[in-house]
Amino acid sequence: MNSAASYVDIVLNTARDVLPIAVVLFGVQIFVLKQPIPHLKRTILGFLYVLAGLALFLIGLDQALFPLGRLMAAQLTDPRFLMAGAHGHEAPLTWTDYGWVYAFAAAIGFATTIAEPALIAVAIKAQSVSGRGISVWGLRIAVAIGVAMGIALGTFRIVTGTPLQYYILAGYAVVIAQTFLAPREIIAIAYDSGGVTTSTVTVPLVTALGLGLANAIPGRSPLIDGFGLIAFASLFPMITVMGYAQLAVYRERMRAKRRALASRATDSDT
Repeated sequence: MNSAASYVDIVLNTARDVLPIAVVLFGVQIFVLKQPIPHLKRTILGFLYVLAGLALFLIGLDQALFPLGRLMAAQLTDPRFLMAGAHGHEAPLTWTDYGWVYAFAAAIGFATTIAEPALIAVAIKAQSVSGRGISVWGLRIAVAIGVAMGIALGTFRIVTGTPLQYYILAGYAVVIAQTFLAPREIIAIAYDSGGVTTSTVTVPLVTALGLGLANAIPGRSPLIDGFGLIAFASLFPMITVMGYAQLAVYRERMRAKRRALASRATDSDT
C-alpha cells in the first residue's frame, strides 16, 4: 500500500509540475495569438504521454538508478575490498587505493553520455548543419570521453577531499585558452555539449555516485563533497570537443603539408 501510495504521489506531483507548461502554451495560443489549438486531441494525448513518461522516469530513478548508484559506491569503497587489492590489512588507505572507483566513475560517465538522448539530438543537428563536417559518432565520443575524464577527476576530488573550486577554475582557464585557439565553427557546439550531458540519463547515476562516495569514505560530508560531479561532467566535454576540433585541424594541416611536399618532389623529378 505504501508503495502504491508513493506512485500515486509521484504521478500527482508530476501533473502539478507539467501543469504550468500547459497553461503557458495553451494560454499564449488562445489569449495572445487568438488562434485555436491545432490538433487539440493529439496535443492533449501528447501531454498525457509526457505525464506518464515523466512519472515512470521518476519512479525508475527512485526504485533503480539512485539505489544502484549508492550500492556501487558503497561496494567499491568497502575497506575490505580495497585492502584486499592494495597492501594488506594493516596499512591505512590512500588515494592510490581507489583505482577501481576512478575506473568505475569513468566507465559510468562514458556509458551514460553515449546513451544521452539530448546529446544524440545535438550531434544529429550538428552533422546536418555542418554538411557532415562533424560526425554524429565523433562528437558523441568526444563528449563522452570528456565526461568520463571529468567524473573520474571528480571522484578523485571526493576521495582526497580537496576544494572543488580549484579544479573548476583551472578547467575554465583551459576552456578560455581553447576558445581563442579552436576553430570558430566548433566553439558554440562545444559549449552546448557541456549542457546536454547533464540530462535525464547522466545526472541520476552521477549524483547517486557522488553522494554514495561521500557517505562511504570516512571524513567526507555528503553536502560538501557529495555534490559537484555534475560540474565536472559539464566542464570537461567543452575541453575535449574543442580539443577534438583542434586535433582535426592539425591533422588536416599535416596532410596538406605532406601533399605539398609530395607535389614538389614530383615536380622536381620531372
